[in-house]
Amino acid sequence: MKYFPLIVNKERLLSPDYIPASLTEPAIPFNAPSGDERRLLEKSAAKAAMRLFTQAALEQIGLVGVSGYRSYERQKELYEDAMKRKSSAVAPPGASEHQTGLALDVSCPEVNLELEERFGHTKEGKWLARHAPLYGYIIRYPKNKENITGFPYEPWHIRYVGEALSLYLSLTGLTLEEYHELE
Repeated sequence: MKYFPLIVNKERLLSPDYIPASLTEPAIPFNAPSGDERRLLEKSAAKAAMRLFTQAALEQIGLVGVSGYRSYERQKELYEDAMKRKSSAVAPPGASEHQTGLALDVSCPEVNLELEERFGHTKEGKWLARHAPLYGYIIRYPKNKENITGFPYEPWHIRYVGEALSLYLSLTGLTLEEYHELE
């Protein structure tokens, strides 16, 4: 079974020219206009997202994709803007998993499709935390692991790692950083 253990964080940066080879647009609800790069995911991640969102819809869970792929240049713009606002919540360019095409920010109408911690308290956020690992996704920045991941708790940020690894991480409570230390 294929898995995606690639780790990207503030210590393990992607190069400015890194672009995933197989970006595609999954058929899921998105809060981004047609043709926007935010609608793109790496092919395997896109297939898994479609399965995850289909199951959510069957269970009347209103998940909406907010941001998938993000280029190095776009991340640089967001980071520079955040620095002007004195916000440290945005990853520096090269440190964003969105550049891999394996990360997807998800929200729901209850929080006006915003990326806020309160998403984790919605029925959609709770459902996502329970079901994402069944489809190869993990909540990448879990609560109380900020000192390990280098990022605050983000219940909306899911990362595709493949089903075997997602289930392992879910059962053990390990982050990708902790998993890589075991290898």
